[in-house]
Amino acid sequence: MLVALMFIIFLILLLLGVPIAISLGAASFFYLFTNGIPLAVIAQKFYAGIDSFTLLCIPGFMLAGALMNGGGITRRILDFCNAFLGHLKGSLALVNIAASMVFAGISGTAIADVCSLGAMLIPAMVKDGYDDDFSVAVTASSSVVGPIIPPSVPMVIAGSCVGISVGKMFQAGIIPGIMLGLALCIPTYVISVKRNYPKHEKLNWKERWNATKSALWALLMPVILLGGILSGIFTPTEASIVTCAYALFVGVFVYKEIKITDVPRIVWENMRSCASIIILIGLANVFAYILTAERIPQMVANLILGVTDNKIIIILLINIVLLFVGMFMESLAAILITFPVLLPVAVAIGMEPVHFALMAILNLMLGLTTPPVGMCVCTAAQIAKISAFKAFKATTPFLITSIIVLLLVSFVPALTLWIPAMFA
Repeated sequence: MLVALMFIIFLILLLLGVPIAISLGAASFFYLFTNGIPLAVIAQKFYAGIDSFTLLCIPGFMLAGALMNGGGITRRILDFCNAFLGHLKGSLALVNIAASMVFAGISGTAIADVCSLGAMLIPAMVKDGYDDDFSVAVTASSSVVGPIIPPSVPMVIAGSCVGISVGKMFQAGIIPGIMLGLALCIPTYVISVKRNYPKHEKLNWKERWNATKSALWALLMPVILLGGILSGIFTPTEASIVTCAYALFVGVFVYKEIKITDVPRIVWENMRSCASIIILIGLANVFAYILTAERIPQMVANLILGVTDNKIIIILLINIVLLFVGMFMESLAAILITFPVLLPVAVAIGMEPVHFALMAILNLMLGLTTPPVGMCVCTAAQIAKISAFKAFKATTPFLITSIIVLLLVSFVPALTLWIPAMFA
């Protein structure tokens, strides 16, 4: 009964617009207080939730993304992609997707992708003759690639939450991330041809080489990052620090678009963003502790497994649950709450934990483009100054494409497990 009331309080606070971290904390406080459990448990479990070496990845990768964005990296990535794709129909839209795939190797978060690339590309696309809702839909949909291609902040949180190797998840995300990016190019190109969106003059190879040289330092960053992790030279946590050092060096001394005096401001802004995530993780761990104590994961597992023992149907049910949760809940909080509950179900039907993690993360990331919350769509809509309803409607073909990729990832384990098996 108390658990049900806890969930009701949590949902009511969410509907009232209370930040999700505070909603989790208030609901947990209610349960512990009414159950006579010492409130010191909140502090203990909060600290236990954030006392993880792996979580150091989060401020590292986010700071690296901020440094690279401020250092002119985003513009050079766009110029590089445009040099090779600019002659195709709907070139700017395709450049948008390609840039998101490259930018994914820097930021690791979808919102950073939307804010950085969207702020530049959405106005440019509209000015070039693209419909504003299409520009928003492409930007928001391609941003989902960011948390799938490593580095990935959601993967770091998921790994620390349920004890799955972050390095293996980084490896597992490479193929699904690239596949998703390429798949999104299909509806983009089809719609561009149908609406006769513009294309630009084809650049010669000398001009392409100049664009490549200009973006070389930016393109090397994901190579160094993935190469170091895959080869075992450094762990994901160490990789985030290496990435920060590299980003600082390139921004200050190579491209010279960041002044030394700008660094404290960038670090301070990054600290504020990271603090909110860390608080969310700590309070979500208190909430997860209560769920575990009440055996909610086991109850959910028994409920799903009691419906059917067909593996295909169970995977579909898990996907439906995650899609529903992702429609209403912020993705990082959804990971912290759903992973401990659904992982036992996945393991019970023989899914590898890494395979489940990739499927679930991709699933929840799609929630960033679905109504009613759809944070990436809403953010891009604000940039374009259009209604969220119009933006969500335009996102439909891209969402359908993403769901097809999700189903492939769900039912073809080799797509996620092949690369980790190579480096086992």
